[in-house]
Amino acid sequence: MPELPEVETTRRGLMPIIGQSVMAVRIYQPRLRQEIPTTLQDIVGQTILDLRRRGKYLLLDTANGSALIHLGMSGSLRLCDPNQALRKHDHVVLEFNNNLSLRFHDPRRFGVFLWLTEAPEQHSLLAHLGPEPLSDQFNAEYLFERSRRKNQPVKSFIMDGQVVVGVGNIYANEALFYAGIHPLYPAKMLTLPDFQRLYEHIYRILSAAIERGGTTLRDFVNSEGNPGYFQQELMVYGQEGAACKRCQHPLSLVRINNRSTVFCLLCQPAYLSPKG
Repeated sequence: MPELPEVETTRRGLMPIIGQSVMAVRIYQPRLRQEIPTTLQDIVGQTILDLRRRGKYLLLDTANGSALIHLGMSGSLRLCDPNQALRKHDHVVLEFNNNLSLRFHDPRRFGVFLWLTEAPEQHSLLAHLGPEPLSDQFNAEYLFERSRRKNQPVKSFIMDGQVVVGVGNIYANEALFYAGIHPLYPAKMLTLPDFQRLYEHIYRILSAAIERGGTTLRDFVNSEGNPGYFQQELMVYGQEGAACKRCQHPLSLVRINNRSTVFCLLCQPAYLSPKG
């Protein structure tokens, strides 16, 4: 699934549509995770005033409403010449007045493409989301306070979108490795210095992944159809059984909330169940 760096990379690549008017909308397959509303046609004639990201969602803002987009498991958005042939699984096409075509491609059809007339932040998909991990609202003190009564594994805690948005499975694995924290350690048992290390590595890793265009997993490509390159720098994710790049100990694998979690028992010492 495209994670925050992939979505942010996509957003940056779509900046040429800001200030452009939508000339036509073509919906070839409306049945996605939520059915595409016919009111999406209301974007025709509207100018894109802003292109924002909230968590893993993209917002195309106009004076009369916003298109809310989620890439799902395998979706992508790309800009191309309007005369370019459609690909299989190009489900939504927006044509712009600057001779650009925006195409939403989603083989698994788990994505979302909605039209909102209310404030997007009040929509049910966005209203419950926590702070952005690269914002001033996210820091070690915030994580420490939110974790005090959380007995869940720290990996589940930092992947909770109500705690912080966009720390997906790949980057949670990596941040915990660099912070030297066992992924099963109860969140409430971590100290403020623990969270300071974890916060710093979440911030650093997400920032680096954005600069490198995201991580190439399965079929993710950016808005120009190119892959991301952060996968070359992954330390643990997807490398179970391989030698740790720090200590050469074989990497371990557990499943937490049905998600593969890879870690090093030496670099991330096994936690002790809290007494009492």
